[in-house]
Amino acid sequence: MRRVASGLTALAVVVAIGACSVGTPETATHTGTPTGPPAGTDTGTRSATREGPEYLVFYTEGGQSRAQQAVERAGGTTLANDAKLGYLTTTGGGATFAEKAGADGSIVGVSPDRSIGFAELGRAAPATRRTGGAKARAGTFPDARSFTSSGSGEPLAGRQWDMRMIGADRANAKVPGSRQVLVGVIDTGVDGKHPDIAPNFNRELSRNFVTDKPKDETGETLDGPCEVSSCKDPVDEDDDGHGTHVASTIAAPINGIGIAGVAPGVQIVNIRAGQDSGFFFLKPSLDALTYAGDIGVDVVNMSYYVDPWLFNCTANKADSRKEQLEQAAIITGMQRALDYARQRGVTLVSALGNGSTDLGHPKIDKESPGYPVGEKKTRQVDNSCLNVPAESNGVISVAGLGPSGRKAIYSDYGVEQADVSAPGGDALDGNGAKATRSILGAAPEQVLRAAGRIDAKGEPKGADVVKDCARGTCAYYQYLDGTSMAAPHATGVAAILISRFGKPGKAGLELAPATVEDLLYKTATPKACPTPRQYVYKAYGQDMTQLCEGDQADNGFFGHGVVDAWKAATVEP
Repeated sequence: MRRVASGLTALAVVVAIGACSVGTPETATHTGTPTGPPAGTDTGTRSATREGPEYLVFYTEGGQSRAQQAVERAGGTTLANDAKLGYLTTTGGGATFAEKAGADGSIVGVSPDRSIGFAELGRAAPATRRTGGAKARAGTFPDARSFTSSGSGEPLAGRQWDMRMIGADRANAKVPGSRQVLVGVIDTGVDGKHPDIAPNFNRELSRNFVTDKPKDETGETLDGPCEVSSCKDPVDEDDDGHGTHVASTIAAPINGIGIAGVAPGVQIVNIRAGQDSGFFFLKPSLDALTYAGDIGVDVVNMSYYVDPWLFNCTANKADSRKEQLEQAAIITGMQRALDYARQRGVTLVSALGNGSTDLGHPKIDKESPGYPVGEKKTRQVDNSCLNVPAESNGVISVAGLGPSGRKAIYSDYGVEQADVSAPGGDALDGNGAKATRSILGAAPEQVLRAAGRIDAKGEPKGADVVKDCARGTCAYYQYLDGTSMAAPHATGVAAILISRFGKPGKAGLELAPATVEDLLYKTATPKACPTPRQYVYKAYGQDMTQLCEGDQADNGFFGHGVVDAWKAATVEP
């Protein structure tokens, strides 16, 4: 289980947000019916006017009244109260609002109006990537470039070394997953029209909790021009591609097209919290988790970290008091939302991170604050600082593996932090660099066109993109690597376990998150630290040494082991 920063859960926190409206449902066949107002709907009284930036004011248990008084004394106005997570939405107060409100004992954090999140982006593995890397050790899987369509399974199954590594290719036939299981993808969106996602995409339950921002506060391009007049994309659109790749790893159907996911029979619910540009606001993340809990989602995949702080420290001497309070806001707000969802039956799965960092012994953070651009600074950090949500309480965090089975060079690690491991891809896991050592997943055609990865005729320009036209329907796929790609493998295995052991509930099948976690660990294949424990990765002409701590049952590189879909499909109760 993840650590909880002591003394924060009972404190009031303020964090600025941008305006965010609720996604509009569309008609589709589904199991599970939304009850009550959509997540993110305010439950309190709204002021008729808004002055300046808005803020979220998290208050102590029973402290709503005192928090409202503090806001008023600071010159602000309360717009709404979210009783589920215990925070006020406020506006006004002018340039000194943060300092005045933060002086009250019931408030521990005031943040300026800013985006505070960034996707844990999967990194493309193009053929032109620089060469260099560790030599393959007893490689279990040949380079995927040599594969052709296999004699059985989906047309591109031969390229899915990741599914064979965890036994998903065999589990598909035995336990493909139940249609009563809902998997929420909290990400940049999902291309619900992609031929290899559409059959399992639940459009009616899907929501978009973000509004595109063409430019940031400095006038620099952020999301770019809005695709629709409202700047709020439809629930079946993904203009980044990250969420679509994740969704296909979880549940691409067995339909004679492209690939198959870990659990090809379950339903995907798009619960979008990320901008087109990959940045995440806190408010959409809170709304997404609350919504997942309200509608009966069984498991959510979170392949991102809440930013602008890669590491959130509440008392770092390198930070101003204002910055410390902002980081306290991120820790507190997200923990409340995660707790809310978990208490309502949502199993929480997160990517561990791509910084090649021992999260149990972090030393330097050069990436924060990551937004707006140009504000980064170098600061010393320690184990009291948290990566959110990977290190939040109640979250199953997943480290990434390369095709040889080693911990991927980029994957973060740590005894307290790595719960399980799964294929995330590693283009450098072998001689030179090869795109096909990464994870193949669905990609929106418009995203590939915009990135220049396919030509005017729709043909791929490099080995990182694959076009499949089986059954006369063409679909695109892309190789990506990252812990973003590892997490959905674990999410898919969790969906298999819920399909097998879940009991009928309000929206389909239900299985307590603690039980899912125990079963996920029980069915994982234990993997010991490498010998020697100080493993040396060779990349780009440099050596990178990473120390694996712990025993075979639980260690910093592989956690409780490599997730195993076949064991999940066959384990006895």
